[in-house]
Amino acid sequence: MTAAAQPTVASGRETALCLLRDMLLCRRFEEKCAEEYSLGRIRGFLHLYIGEEAVAVGAMRALAEGDAVFATYRDHAHALLRGVTAGAIMAEMFGKREGCSHGRGGSMHLFSREHNFFGGNAIVAGALPLAVGYALATKLKNRRDVTACFFGEGAIAEGEFHESLNLAALWQLPVLFICENNLYAMGTVLDRSESQIDLCAKSSSYRIKSTCVDGMDVMAVLNAATEAVQHIRETGAPVFIECQTYRFRAHSMFDPELYRDPEEVKRWKLRDPIPAFLSKAVAAGQLLTTDLDLLEKEVAVVVQEAVAFAEQGTLEPVEDLLRHVYSEREILQSVGGVK
Repeated sequence: MTAAAQPTVASGRETALCLLRDMLLCRRFEEKCAEEYSLGRIRGFLHLYIGEEAVAVGAMRALAEGDAVFATYRDHAHALLRGVTAGAIMAEMFGKREGCSHGRGGSMHLFSREHNFFGGNAIVAGALPLAVGYALATKLKNRRDVTACFFGEGAIAEGEFHESLNLAALWQLPVLFICENNLYAMGTVLDRSESQIDLCAKSSSYRIKSTCVDGMDVMAVLNAATEAVQHIRETGAPVFIECQTYRFRAHSMFDPELYRDPEEVKRWKLRDPIPAFLSKAVAAGQLLTTDLDLLEKEVAVVVQEAVAFAEQGTLEPVEDLLRHVYSEREILQSVGGVK
C-alpha cells in the first residue's frame, strides 16, 4: 500500500511555528545527546530519532493532555513532545536523581506519570500489550481517552503485535497504533525479514482501520493522526497508522552501520522533514526564512539549560541503590505470602 495523499501545508502561522520548533527541538536535543555520549557523560545505550521527527511531532500534536503515550527505546522526542522537560530527560541520561526516572532508567526508559508518558520500553514490541491493557482500563472506567502506542516495523514480526491487535479489535479498545517504519529493524532491511511488506495489510487483517502516510511530512502525519484520534473517540475502535520514515543515524551509538548503502542514506536526507516543511510553509506565506534563525536560538537555549541542569544534578547515594529493588521473598512478604 502506498502512502495516502495528504495536504502538506500547515493551517496557519502559529501552527507552522509550533511544528517547526518541535522538530528543531527534537533534532538539536538529540544531536547534543550524541555529543555528550561521545564525551562519556551519557552511558549505556543511546538510540537517536534523527530523521524521524515528523512522525512524533505530527502524531503527538493530535493527542489531548489526558491521552496516554507508550513508546520504544527511541523515545527522547516522544517524551519531549509529551511535556517532559529537556532538563529532566537529559538528567536521566546522565544518571542523575533529578531525571524523569530518577536516574535509574536511562535513555531507553524515560517515564512520567504526570504527563501520561509510560515509557520508553527496551523490549521490541514490549509496549504493545501494555498499551492494550491501559486502553482496556480506560474503557472499563468509561473514559474517552486515547492510548497511543509507537513502535518500529520490526515489532510487527513479534507475537505481541498480533496478539495486541487481535485483542484491541475483539474488545474494541481505543488504541492508536503508530508504526514508525524506518525500513531497518536494527540491521535487517524490511523485505529480508517480512514476506509481506504491506504493513497495513497485516493490521487490516484484524479488521482495524489502517492507513499509510509519508512519515517525512509532518502535516501528512498530523492530518492522519487527527483523523484517527477523532475516529477512536467517536467509535472506541482502534486505528493503525504506518508512517514511512527513515533514521539518518545508525541504529544506536554502538552500531557500525555496515548494512546500509551510504548513497541510500544520502537520498533519504534529501527528504529531511525540517527543511522540507520550512520550504513549503515559506512558499505558502505561513513562515519567513528568518523564523528558522529565531527558533534555532530559542531551541539552543533550551538544550544548553538542559545540559546545565543535568550537570548540576546529584548521583544516587550508594546506600540507596537497593531501594525499590525487591527479592522474591520480599515481594511475597509484602502481600502476606511469607512470614
